[in-house]
Amino acid sequence: MTDSPLRFRDDAPHEEPAVTLDAFLGQTNATAVRIEPGDDVRALLPHLGQLALIEIAFPAFRDGRGYSAARILREAGYTGELRAEGDVLVDQILPMRRCGFDSFAPRTEIDSATLKASLSRYDHVYQGAADGAVPVWKLRHGQPRP
Repeated sequence: MTDSPLRFRDDAPHEEPAVTLDAFLGQTNATAVRIEPGDDVRALLPHLGQLALIEIAFPAFRDGRGYSAARILREAGYTGELRAEGDVLVDQILPMRRCGFDSFAPRTEIDSATLKASLSRYDHVYQGAADGAVPVWKLRHGQPRP
């Protein structure tokens, strides 16, 4: 983890401004794309290798479409920075990380002690996700941790 408690990557943060999905599809030479609710991230799948940053907008905390977009991208093999931006609350960061987000740009400040406590609250998960954590039911049946 870098010096930012909201970035869970070891590489340098990507600073190029993200273009909209429509702008990217019209030019395809950018390395950062911003996904808005309602955008179909599957349009990016042929271009994942050239993207260093995909920023997914959360205009309201109750809009969960970005979770699905993140999982689609990670399951398709995207390894670049996946940033949740906007109305991101501290209690959403753990499930967002499980879906594949590895950096966060919340609209309001998040206390680092509260974040640390939130991320370490649970020892086990109950279902599989993009993060690869082994569900507790598999552990009970002898599958080792990764």
